[in-house]
Amino acid sequence: MLLSRLDLIKKEISSINEYVPGKSIEDIVRAYGLDPDSVIKLGSNENPLGPSPMAVDALIEHAPQVNIYPSADASELVDALSGHTGFPAHNIVASGPGMDGLIDGLMRLTIARGDEVIIPMPTFSYYEIAARANGAVPVLVERNVDYAVDVKAVQDAESSRTKVVFLCSPNNPSGNLVPVEDVRAIAEFTHGLVFVDEAYVEFADSSLVHLVNEYDNIIVGRTFSKAFGLAGLRIGYGIMPQWLKSEYMRVATPFNVSVAAIAAGTSALSDTEHLTKSIELVREGREFLKEHIPFEVYDSQANFVMVDVAPLKARDVCESLLRKGIIVRDCTSFLGAGDSLVRVTVGTRKQNERVVENFGEVQGL
Repeated sequence: MLLSRLDLIKKEISSINEYVPGKSIEDIVRAYGLDPDSVIKLGSNENPLGPSPMAVDALIEHAPQVNIYPSADASELVDALSGHTGFPAHNIVASGPGMDGLIDGLMRLTIARGDEVIIPMPTFSYYEIAARANGAVPVLVERNVDYAVDVKAVQDAESSRTKVVFLCSPNNPSGNLVPVEDVRAIAEFTHGLVFVDEAYVEFADSSLVHLVNEYDNIIVGRTFSKAFGLAGLRIGYGIMPQWLKSEYMRVATPFNVSVAAIAAGTSALSDTEHLTKSIELVREGREFLKEHIPFEVYDSQANFVMVDVAPLKARDVCESLLRKGIIVRDCTSFLGAGDSLVRVTVGTRKQNERVVENFGEVQGL
């Protein structure tokens, strides 16, 4: 009996909503006939300063070597990360593509069909995508009205099939941190793993990474895409207990961090001046946006701010800004975010001033 082509696809895939990325400059230029130089992209939380010049030099230097496989476990980058984080190499894995690759590997390692993962929403949508693709059942838990994690709701959602609890700190799109006592309460209650996503931690006042030394079920994921300005190279890494790294490496895709990415990432870690400038730009810029955008702007510890444009709709505000060449993120695609939230990446001072001016103009929509 012949199968239809769709019969070849796992049943879980039909339940996945496709990931919604931020719009590109090319998309907006085509849609609205704008001059590319007039468009500013503040919808994907990228570094407006670009990458470290040292990282660019490393890319150029290693370009002739891309015919050779990299080390299977990116050991050169892992050693550099050990120096950067203070954790020994046996607690660190490098991953590609980005932190998403780390999440995929974790799902491959832990999930059997019908297992559950707990996700406080709204938050980064890839947790649910990776879970469903590996046969897990996402258990979606609403956050409190201030977007803090509802610890009791997370604990109540626990079952015998819980394998992973996802916590994003600072959270995307709300920008708030998860208090350390909340992570402790969840880690001590669950029999599963706790994945703490610290993609934006360089911009924050505190980190949860020290908990890896205290709990044998906490993993911290990080990325080079934000503060280090290497989003196009898709480099992530995880800090985890030694026992878990040993198991994780059994399923990790070999050679998943390229020669170019290893070289650029290692160099970016050594350019502390560029990292400091990037962090200072964001901290000053997000305060400026909070003070001057004429809507409710939430406190943020990330390189973006979340704006509630109610009683207006996010889609209308974003459309108005797009016509003026300003790309921000409509948060409607984030489950549980409602229809009035907009996420704005912190840009340069000039870009931030343009954003503020145009938010003022859309008040009358």
